[in-house]
Amino acid sequence: MEHPDLSEVSLQQVMEALADPVRRAVVSQLASNGRDMSCGTFETPVSVSTLTHHFNTLREAGVIRQYYVGTTKMNALRTDEIDSRFPGLLSAVVAAAGTEPRAGSA
Repeated sequence: MEHPDLSEVSLQQVMEALADPVRRAVVSQLASNGRDMSCGTFETPVSVSTLTHHFNTLREAGVIRQYYVGTTKMNALRTDEIDSRFPGLLSAVVAAAGTEPRAGSA
């Protein structure tokens, strides 16, 4: 899996990745959990194939890093790198996402 160097990622690309409520839910769960999470542990209202698309979008925008532990794909929030490139962005998005209804709920 390729992970972009954040110096080559634009604010537009990160914001577009974070515009989707399911992707914000993934980021919020990673931030609140405080540890890396496997793909199957996220609570989302979408199918596995759709969630895979969301993970890819977040990875390509530099928001998460994915890696394997055996056959399990793990997801890590690139907090320090994002904060270095776009100070305060991730914490603001996570805080704002906490005020929204859960992705997929009314």
